[in-house]
Amino acid sequence: MISLTFILYCSSYIPTLEEEEIRPSSEFIPYIHIRGEKLDTSFLARGSLALAQSSYLRKSFNLQVRVGDLVRVDRDQLFPADLLLLSSSEPQGTCYIETSNLDGETNLKVKQALPAAASLSSPHELVKCRMVIECEPPNRHVDEFSGNIDIHTGIDQLLLRGARLKNTAWIFGAVVYTGCDSKLLMNAKKAPLKNCTVDKKTNTRILFLFIILVTISVLSAIGSQLWLREHLPSHWYISFLGKERVTFLWQTLTFFILYNNLIPISLQVTMEIVRFFQANYINIDQEMYDKKSGSSSVARTSNLNEELGLVKYVMSDKTGTLTQNVMTFKQISVAGKIFGDSRLSEFSDERLLEEYKALPRTRNREDIGEILTMMAVCHTVVPEKADGKVTYQYSSPDEGALVRGAAAQGFVLNSRTPHYMVLSIFEEEKMFEILDVIDFTSERKRMSVILRDSSNRIKLYTKGADTVIMERLTCESDGAAELCEQHLEQFASHGYRTLCFAMRELEEEEYTEWSKGYHEAGVLITGRQEALAEEAEKIEIELRLVGATAIEDKLQEYVPETIRVLTAAGIRVWMLTGDKRETALNIAYSCELCDSTTEILFVDEDTFEDTYTRLVQLNCQSELFAKEGRNFVTVIDGKSLVHAMVGECRPYFGDLALRCRAVVCCRMCPMQKAEVVEMVQAVGNHIVLAVGDGANDVAMIQAANVGVGISGEEGLQAASASDYAIPRFHFLRRLLLIWSTFRFRLDSLHGNDTNLTERMASIPKDFEARQLEVNEDERLEVVENQKKVGNSKMN
Repeated sequence: MISLTFILYCSSYIPTLEEEEIRPSSEFIPYIHIRGEKLDTSFLARGSLALAQSSYLRKSFNLQVRVGDLVRVDRDQLFPADLLLLSSSEPQGTCYIETSNLDGETNLKVKQALPAAASLSSPHELVKCRMVIECEPPNRHVDEFSGNIDIHTGIDQLLLRGARLKNTAWIFGAVVYTGCDSKLLMNAKKAPLKNCTVDKKTNTRILFLFIILVTISVLSAIGSQLWLREHLPSHWYISFLGKERVTFLWQTLTFFILYNNLIPISLQVTMEIVRFFQANYINIDQEMYDKKSGSSSVARTSNLNEELGLVKYVMSDKTGTLTQNVMTFKQISVAGKIFGDSRLSEFSDERLLEEYKALPRTRNREDIGEILTMMAVCHTVVPEKADGKVTYQYSSPDEGALVRGAAAQGFVLNSRTPHYMVLSIFEEEKMFEILDVIDFTSERKRMSVILRDSSNRIKLYTKGADTVIMERLTCESDGAAELCEQHLEQFASHGYRTLCFAMRELEEEEYTEWSKGYHEAGVLITGRQEALAEEAEKIEIELRLVGATAIEDKLQEYVPETIRVLTAAGIRVWMLTGDKRETALNIAYSCELCDSTTEILFVDEDTFEDTYTRLVQLNCQSELFAKEGRNFVTVIDGKSLVHAMVGECRPYFGDLALRCRAVVCCRMCPMQKAEVVEMVQAVGNHIVLAVGDGANDVAMIQAANVGVGISGEEGLQAASASDYAIPRFHFLRRLLLIWSTFRFRLDSLHGNDTNLTERMASIPKDFEARQLEVNEDERLEVVENQKKVGNSKMN
């Protein structure tokens, strides 16, 4: 009983220890606290709270903060709850925060205080201002928030718990969500439970052995009862065995205890201890340490170590996983020409500015100026000045590359406030009023800004993927669009990431009428994002194509060598990306997923019927390729994948994909990545490993049997949700081929078979021992009887 208790304790303590190691710690920091009277904190359809005039100022800890309180947070402190920014020490109520605890991004983000309270800089002024806040019920969406005070509030005013105040002396905020209702804790759900194949097989074997143990115990008890019935009457010295307490159940329990070694009761704790130390060896492996980032591999769980050796498919993201996610502005297409040299490390072409300065007031000159202006203002980048130099804080590496590229051409973003941007064009400052910003989403695949320039003209600037920009152009842009598509194909042949830029001027009346509907959608508590997207569709039409840009994202080191080794080991690597097909295919050639001898099978249909017909055709073709021993790769886009994953298409797509050397899926959304992983698991019952570096890869990582996150430029969300975290993709080779082993599985199963053989052999030995004991007793009885007879004769 003591040994069993020890084994159960060890088996439960090791997972608990691992969970404690990855659980984020809470900081108990005293905050200046203004206690307010709460009027209503129920969140049925919406929540309401008010700040009364009778308040007092004191210091408290984050555990003492309640909904409805006012809190002052100083520089470098963490926010104790989800706060609504009311005012700050900065002009116009702005503040800078760092969200590395939430999404791993170390770049600063700007937040804007409510205009109604931005000028209130002291607690006494704030408590005199009575306000009622309406907000949506608590939810886990960290990038969405809907609420109202006197005007609509959004994510720009929400300071999330866990973020840190930076470069701002202090802020005042109203507490809207606390404790388990805060978005940080609502997103801190446990990762899905993953059981490795070894555990499943071991549990099955143990259950089988338990059934055998019960069977043997019952048979032994039956044999014991038969033996006792035969020998008990003639052997007085074992008469106590005939008492009522020696029942059949008692005999069964006795043999169950005698044969208990048949079940390897210590196997589980032995495996847990071995896995625990192996996971720690992975953590301290110097061969998996990246000197550039100063990070090493992290085994966030230990019960999947053996699963690494059973991986058959690797699902990999492209940007930041196979590539460095360090963007460099390389080329630009504008005025019907391509500027820049792909052989150079970054953009350098004097012809661009020469044409801009030399040309008269023509459309080509206007387009060059407009696209450089759009590169400098159509984004969410925050400029900072330090020692006379301008640096940029950005959450997207693409935006950072475009802003730096524009600055290198003389279009420098000097400053930015929530309402204005100051752009220095050849040292001449121009101010743009920010009227509206339509944010980028994965569904929209574009972002827009509406600005008023110094000439009082209202302009709509839009940038995004070519597929969504081209369908919103005017008929007059058909010629320019056709030429631009040729340039985009040329950019994609080099593996560059591309963005299209378009614009149009808005009339004052048109903008005024549209802005009413847009602002009405912005005050909705529920369905705000959908309403805003619907309103954005009304204004992002009849655009004029200005040009396109090409950004290079180089491969990480040793990626081709890693994929070559994994392929030689029988592991198939798939690429799942949101980029366009040409870019994805070029990267596939660069990292040796395919070569010049590889046949490429394209699936790019728009309807379910066409997709089904194409998949049936490719299945027949792939069977011929397989018989001939030829390598082939399937390339499928997001539109076709929608149809290929459902109905009658699904088995055909599964059969085709599993025959391929590799599969390249492009133009995918995050949920499609997870669906592809689940399909491979279901169709072939294979072990799938998913590796990615961004928040859009979390669903895929959690759906896979083994999830590997790369701590890269897009933050730590993927690494935090993964089972193993590595700094670079090429460390996957060592993780899969060195640290993975399933040899002990054979040893443990061999040990089970040995125990079974020993126990089965012990049964006849037990009965033989009993028979020998009986025979010996009979001999002793005969000898004693002979002695008695001899003594009687002598007498």
